[in-house]
Amino acid sequence: MEIYEHRAGHSVNQHWLLSITVLVLIVFGTLAILQTIAIGLIPVFFGISFDELPGLLATTLDHPNSRMAFLFIQGLGGGLAFLLGGWLFIRLVDKKTLKIKKQFARTAPGKLWIILPLLFGFVLFNSLLVYLNMNVEFPEALSELEAMFREKEDQLMELTKFLTDFDSTAELLMGILVIGILAGVGEEYLFRGIIQPKLHKYTGNAHLGVWITAFIFSAIHFQFYGFLPRLMLGALFGYLYLYSGTLIYPMLAHILNNTFTLILVYLNKLSLIEFDMEDASNLYWEYVVLGLIVFLISWKKFLTFQKSETYGEVA
Repeated sequence: MEIYEHRAGHSVNQHWLLSITVLVLIVFGTLAILQTIAIGLIPVFFGISFDELPGLLATTLDHPNSRMAFLFIQGLGGGLAFLLGGWLFIRLVDKKTLKIKKQFARTAPGKLWIILPLLFGFVLFNSLLVYLNMNVEFPEALSELEAMFREKEDQLMELTKFLTDFDSTAELLMGILVIGILAGVGEEYLFRGIIQPKLHKYTGNAHLGVWITAFIFSAIHFQFYGFLPRLMLGALFGYLYLYSGTLIYPMLAHILNNTFTLILVYLNKLSLIEFDMEDASNLYWEYVVLGLIVFLISWKKFLTFQKSETYGEVA
């Protein structure tokens, strides 16, 4: 069960719509402020002048530090902003606590290994939804909408390719820090740590809390052709938290998912493997079936771990 409790001496109960609205305003305000600070620091840290900033933000600037600078902006004004914005909301508005020490106490380090096969199986199975989502065909009457979605997808893919086309190990490590660790921790803190338990409480249904949060998590990435697989990924993270009662599991899974993708992209650039993020032309059913089997076995083991932990707490 998620942990989202009143702090000692505080009992704040707001209308759900007002609460969510204030949360959105604080988070996006924090994003704007930290991104502005990050942009202001670019000339100091990366030797890119203010005149060159428009080219940097458009990912067209030919400068040796362009990727590192853009990752710096993403880190400070992305994952870190989600974490800070969420913390400010909890601390100043909702007067709640996630009881981080209690969450760590619920985490058995010797059982965290289950995330590896669980995530591996899920990614293989989720390739089915990647294929189906990427190959959606609209009716002729919605051709303009399809063209708009495709154009937006191409723009975001170009940005992703720019961010992940690492030229050195240093850039790879910066990418892992920003896209893997900061994004994994910040997004899970906000979506699973705050939004999910709030929606659980408002709807009175834990599963609705998980799926509505997963829907918002996927929608906020603004990628129609990646919506379904990201929705399922968000649901996986949600259930990891719901059944473990600790954010460590979804944070670790999120970090590993992003980091694994970055490493595959880098190994592909070094010509050590073949991996193309854009390729969704083929579906390998043997991988889908294998993934489903590995995932189900791992998920059953994960639930067994949680039952033993719960029993231990009660005892």
